[in-house]
Amino acid sequence: MTNRPLILVTNDDGITAPGVRALIDAVKELGDIVVVAPDSPQSAMGHAITLNSTLHLERVAIDDSGRTEYSCSGTPADCVKIAVKEIIGRSPDICVSGINHGSNSSINVIYSGTMSAALEAGIEGIPAIGFSLLDYNYNADFTAAKTIATKITKEVLKNGLPKGVVLNVNIPNLPEKDIKGIKICRQANANWQEEFDKRQTPQGKDYYWLSGKFVNLDKGEDTDEWALENGFVSIVPVQFDLTAHHYVQQLNTWNFND
Repeated sequence: MTNRPLILVTNDDGITAPGVRALIDAVKELGDIVVVAPDSPQSAMGHAITLNSTLHLERVAIDDSGRTEYSCSGTPADCVKIAVKEIIGRSPDICVSGINHGSNSSINVIYSGTMSAALEAGIEGIPAIGFSLLDYNYNADFTAAKTIATKITKEVLKNGLPKGVVLNVNIPNLPEKDIKGIKICRQANANWQEEFDKRQTPQGKDYYWLSGKFVNLDKGEDTDEWALENGFVSIVPVQFDLTAHHYVQQLNTWNFND
């Protein structure tokens, strides 16, 4: 037995992705690590879980560390569920998800498999953080992101998080010396203006490619988008309670019962 914290590491880009290997390296000195991650990329899966097919786990050895690592055939949320229930058998002290290849700021948190894994941990009562680097390149430089991930994970292990609160951390694609600091932010009001590129197969059957442009509608200087555009790491505390609490009182004035 050990008194070191137990750290669950997961992601959505797949267990061999450079981002999750960087995250493992960032937190390996902070506790004992168990890795459960998808066996293939699961980006933009949101909070999907596997209900109508079987799940498979395979013990893997990506390096010579001897640590406990499993690839899972399911989604990022599946990985957290099965890690807690079948592999660890108890709640880990923290769950870290990522480091995602690409942004999960603003509205992207809704679609993100990285953040859904972290939120699933939050649902289980586990302090959790999702990390993302604003570089979609498979061979992105994670040097600065690793430093940030170590620092923030240490703080969460020391201070804890309120039940149901998960941290969404986004890191600008800058050299470590050029990152100005860390800002606590709110989620920016931004969205995707989407289009479908309609094409046809040689057999005349229609098919579509989804494309779009990200548009920031928020001029505030307290948002994640502002922080990232200005060289700061953004931390947004998020929650899985989607109740619009500010509208409950107004909705109670409606007459639903006549």
